[in-house]
Amino acid sequence: MKIIKVKDYESMSKKAAFILASQVNIKDDSVLGLATGSTPLGMYKEVIKIYKERLIDFSNITTFNLDEYYGLSGEDNQSYRYYMNQNLFDHINIDKQNTFIPNGKTDSPELESNNYDKLVEQKGNIDLQVLGIGSNAHIGFNEPDKKFASGTHLVDLNEETIKANSRFFNSLDEVPKKAISMGMKNIMRAKKIILLASGIDKAEAIKNTIKGDIIPEVPASILQLHPDVTFIIDEEAASKL
Repeated sequence: MKIIKVKDYESMSKKAAFILASQVNIKDDSVLGLATGSTPLGMYKEVIKIYKERLIDFSNITTFNLDEYYGLSGEDNQSYRYYMNQNLFDHINIDKQNTFIPNGKTDSPELESNNYDKLVEQKGNIDLQVLGIGSNAHIGFNEPDKKFASGTHLVDLNEETIKANSRFFNSLDEVPKKAISMGMKNIMRAKKIILLASGIDKAEAIKNTIKGDIIPEVPASILQLHPDVTFIIDEEAASKL
């Protein structure tokens, strides 16, 4: 485990973008695991800057996103497919046929989940996985539970997560209550992981993840077992370490 403490959100975003760009330059057909939410937005902006300087080429890159809201189509402006197109894919030379996100409108979440896991394996698993972390230490949408979820699965989002995500919606009632999320198996199979955290509201989760016991009630704590994980955290997020 490596911990990189930086001053603020901007510094975190630049450091993460540098690591992602380096991965693409080292292996031009890398498989990237990508995250959504507010935390990686700055990283994506920095990656686009690097791309526009012609320092990086995404033409052979494959991506898998961690999750998608169940019930939302990719055209819905609150879906994670829409988010990824708006904040990254539309601005770089990636083939969108090689960008994979769970189908939130599937009639069979179980079949969709199984097929998603098989596709990740077919592509050789993930070279670099980017993670954020929830204030309750969830990664992807793997919520605190009595056991670690293994494969991709349908998740019932807990009240804390729904409330946190309501800032992206017009009202709390509009926030989806379920999501299809990659499980711990695919996350832990990634060859390299970077986890980004910024702000005082993530400090307790970071402390429990890095210094606490490895328990499913703190989902991100399982990362202690990964052989190549780097935490990029700002001063506020690191304040309880």
